[in-house]
Amino acid sequence: MATSSLLLSRRDLDFLLHEWLDAEELTRRPRFAEHSRETFDAVLDLSEQIATRHFAPHNKKNDQQEPRFDGERVHTVPEAKQALDAFTGADLLAAPMDEELGGMQLPQLLTTACFSWFQAANVGTSAYVFLTLGNARLLCEHGSQTQIDTYVRPMLAGRFFGTMCLSEPQAGSSLADVTTRAEPQPDGSYRLFGSKMWISAGDHELAENIVHLVLARIPGAPPGVKGLSLFIVPKYLVGEDGSIGERNDVVTAGLNHKMGYRGTTNTLLNFGEGAHTPDGKPGAAAQIVGIPHCGLSYMFHMMNGARIGVGAGAMALGYTGYLKSLAYARERPQGRPVAAKDATAPQVPIIEHADVRRMLLAQKSYVEGALALLLYCSRLVDEQQTAEREEERSHAGLLLDVLTPIAKSWPSQWCLEANSLAIQVHGGYGYTREYDVEQHYRDNRLNPIHEGTHGIQALDLLGRKAVMDGGAGLTALGETIGKTAERALATGGESAELGAALQESWERVSKVTSRLWSTGDPSVALANASVYLEAVGHTVVAWIWLGQFLATAGHDDSFHEGKRQAARYFFRYELPRTGPQFDLLDSLDTTTLDTDPGCF
Repeated sequence: MATSSLLLSRRDLDFLLHEWLDAEELTRRPRFAEHSRETFDAVLDLSEQIATRHFAPHNKKNDQQEPRFDGERVHTVPEAKQALDAFTGADLLAAPMDEELGGMQLPQLLTTACFSWFQAANVGTSAYVFLTLGNARLLCEHGSQTQIDTYVRPMLAGRFFGTMCLSEPQAGSSLADVTTRAEPQPDGSYRLFGSKMWISAGDHELAENIVHLVLARIPGAPPGVKGLSLFIVPKYLVGEDGSIGERNDVVTAGLNHKMGYRGTTNTLLNFGEGAHTPDGKPGAAAQIVGIPHCGLSYMFHMMNGARIGVGAGAMALGYTGYLKSLAYARERPQGRPVAAKDATAPQVPIIEHADVRRMLLAQKSYVEGALALLLYCSRLVDEQQTAEREEERSHAGLLLDVLTPIAKSWPSQWCLEANSLAIQVHGGYGYTREYDVEQHYRDNRLNPIHEGTHGIQALDLLGRKAVMDGGAGLTALGETIGKTAERALATGGESAELGAALQESWERVSKVTSRLWSTGDPSVALANASVYLEAVGHTVVAWIWLGQFLATAGHDDSFHEGKRQAARYFFRYELPRTGPQFDLLDSLDTTTLDTDPGCF
């Protein structure tokens, strides 16, 4: 585009896709053979245009006029449907899907890059289509052909939207305590009874139908998560010919009113309460997906993608806040250089002040590091699916498993901090609703919570991913990081200094992981799992920055120098944070574990 966007940096995307991750190499694989650099650029251009024209303009209106429920219908601002129609009308919802389903077979690497424009422009409205895509992908993987034809094809066409229904009011994230029940029917279908809480996009009139994927228990199911099955529960029944039928017994009990992310409806849904009784029978009509008792493993197909999507949303909100604070810092005159003696001299733009540049560098290191991490993980998805050799596919899967909790939580923590710094750069103006950055902060505050809280991701990383298969995932990550560090050492000079610092940090990751599990007591090992997640996350992002630093070799323009400067900042200001964290972990401190609840 002719002017620089305040949503994302296209120049940064081009650097990451083509100078660092070699996106064009993917076009040599059969699945992506119809694509080229030109088609990649075209879909990126289209995404930026639609996000800028249709999503960004109503972002503040979404926040100020959040969805409301009148007891019968949920009302959203009309611009939301117009934007979603533009998105689905451009076939972007089907972009990564198989050609047989009407998709473009776009690599996940490009899909993430394209969809980031929409998350930066309007995270509330974009959530409807991204949840739908996750729902469709799950059914393509685990549903029957009839279910794919009945529900997936209309979703990819933008006629139906989708949700995921896990949590319940009494259970929250503890899915072992889910009580929604599914009663089998003589025809092989089921009827569901129960309630689901915190269901994003759970009710609206933005599409003809809503396809809920619901975790529930069938009679005789074993206790805990091993007894959960997965069901399709549409808002409206669908006929064999694809026609929309009568209302299913899925009822909105109310909307949750959030601090941010207000454009996405968030609901309490009741299934089978008797408000609507299909065929005169009690319960919400449902179809089981796959086989009984495998529901959580199926749902993880959607949840893992959603976790990377949450990280991408956090990154996008941090990125647009950074660009807006950068533009403000360049334009806002205030004060004079520290050494200036003439009080009558003109004021300088605040970007001339070192502390403002510190805050801008911090934001740049967080948001560009997060974008690079998420694109790298997306490239791993493509490797896992399309690499020529099984060894390569397996290696990509190991890396993706161990990086997923980091890709969800690190951007959610540090791009939120970027939003806080964007407010700080704006000064008092940043704390007013007239400027965008306060909304970006409120919207982003959800991301450390949903799709598994920061603490849950920490338990997943240290309690599962770091030790699974004898630590194979962590070993694979260590070897990959080691190769980048060795390349930096071989390059010499400043690259070697950064490579040595990264090697030292990863050695501490390995030693601390062994130390934590050496006690044989999971309670002690996991007591400070969140500290472990933060320290490992910072080490991983340092590796990501070293990769970018090496990719700038031979370029002396301001863009590439900006990359190098952000890498220097991260290694000098951010990576040292991990030292005290590793010290704490190495000490096997049990302060939190030993604190009696009565102390509070």
